[in-house]
Amino acid sequence: MAAPKCARLTGERSRQFLASVDTLLFDCDGVLWRGDEAVAGAPELVTGLRRSGKRVFYLTNNSTKTRAMYADKLGRLGFGAEPAEVFGTAYCTARYLRDEARLRGKVYLVGGPALSEELQAAGIPHVGGGPEPVCGGMKEWAALEKDPAVRAVVVGFDEHFSYMKLTRALRYLQDADCLFIATNTDSRLPLEGGRAIPGTGCLVRAVETAAHRKAQVIGKPNSFLYDCVVKECGLDPARTVMVGDRLDTDIQMGSTCGIRTLLTLTGFSSLEDVKSHQES
Repeated sequence: MAAPKCARLTGERSRQFLASVDTLLFDCDGVLWRGDEAVAGAPELVTGLRRSGKRVFYLTNNSTKTRAMYADKLGRLGFGAEPAEVFGTAYCTARYLRDEARLRGKVYLVGGPALSEELQAAGIPHVGGGPEPVCGGMKEWAALEKDPAVRAVVVGFDEHFSYMKLTRALRYLQDADCLFIATNTDSRLPLEGGRAIPGTGCLVRAVETAAHRKAQVIGKPNSFLYDCVVKECGLDPARTVMVGDRLDTDIQMGSTCGIRTLLTLTGFSSLEDVKSHQES
């Protein structure tokens, strides 16, 4: 079957589209904001959607904030949100380990404070986090002591990522029974003024390369964030749309989950990328 063609939403087509939608799932970075600056018109748009009776949820691959922290940022930038409306990879990773994997043991965490906080809130013990300075030499690195209770390695955004953390993750992942979870594989995080910084995907690829294993990815384009919304809030897929700026995460997840998608052209992917994909 031929892939559906995209259509620009303008005028009457926009009104018809919105009339057919009850729930909108918004990506955040590159769609609602870049860094700490709201995308022009985005707060007013979301506020108008809410006033018209639409349900709005926020699905983000970024693991650097808890649900509460995202709700606070959404409020500061003029969107307004309750923590229960936010489905980020920090929260959903903790939920996956607790409810789906039913982890019995500890996590070795390559990640930041928000991911640690969500794991703690879910009752999942973990080690790691924070800086780990280099000490010793190759023999000592290869013989790093392991916590025998660790049953999973979780990789999220970690500004303190280091060779020592990579080595310790490898030590745990040499056990085939140790779970290997990644929050997401986004290669870049968009900021203000067209700038970007390396994303979590860069760290995940390093661990995968060292461990000779592929991580199970919680974030988009996989369906688990969407599944969490369905289980916790309920929605009608036929009247739901995923709004994002990336073809390889937001739009692909929507396609995988069988819901309509809307590409904003405010962030990562361009109209030329869309045309290239459709003509491939």
